[in-house]
Amino acid sequence: MVEAPSFLIADDHPMVRDALGAALMQAFSGARISMAATLPQVQAVLEREPETDALLLDLDMPGMDGLTGVGLLRSEYPIVPIIVVSAAREASTVRSAYEFGASAYIDKSASLEEIVSTVNAVLSGEIFAPPDAEPADSFAQRAAQLTPQQWRVLAFMIQGDQNKQIAHKLGVGEATVKAHVTVILRKLGVRSRTQAVIEARSLAIPIAEPARP
Repeated sequence: MVEAPSFLIADDHPMVRDALGAALMQAFSGARISMAATLPQVQAVLEREPETDALLLDLDMPGMDGLTGVGLLRSEYPIVPIIVVSAAREASTVRSAYEFGASAYIDKSASLEEIVSTVNAVLSGEIFAPPDAEPADSFAQRAAQLTPQQWRVLAFMIQGDQNKQIAHKLGVGEATVKAHVTVILRKLGVRSRTQAVIEARSLAIPIAEPARP
C-alpha cells in the first residue's frame, strides 16, 4: 500500500465526491484528495499531478462521451491507475472499461468499505480481471491502440466537429488532422468517418435504472 497516497475523485455529484473523499481520508492516513466534476477538470488535475496514485472515475460525467473518456485518459496518463466507480452494470460496459485499461470496476451500489478495499488492492498493484472475455478484436480493443492525439481527434469527431474545427481547437494544420483521421480509421478497422463515430458512440454508457428502495 502506498503511504499517504494521492487520489483524484471524479464525479459530477458533490455528495458522491464528498462521501468517497471522507472514506478515503479515514482509510488512508494523510491521503491527499483532489476533486473533479468534468473530464477537462480531470485532465487539468492530472496535468498538475501526473503521479496521482489512483483516479476514481465516474463514467457518466460531462465530457466523458461514454467510455471514450476512459481511453483518452489512459492514453494521456498511462501510469495513473483508473478505478471506475459507476452505476452502469452491463457486462459489455465493464469489459470495455477493462479493455481500455481500467484497473478495477466498482458498482456505485457497493459499500464504502468495499470501495476502500478495492482501492487498497489497486494501490498494491492488483488489476482485477474483467468478466467473461469479449470476442477478440472488439472495437474497444482496437480503439485502445490510438495515441493521445488520435483520441483527442476522435473525441472531437464524436462531437460533430469537422477537420477545420478540430485543427483550430488543437492548434495544428488541417492536413495534420486529416492524416490523423486516416490513421484512426485504419486502426479502428472502419471505412468511413461516419462509421467510426457510430462505433465510438456505441461505447456510450447506458442510462441506469433508478435504484429500488
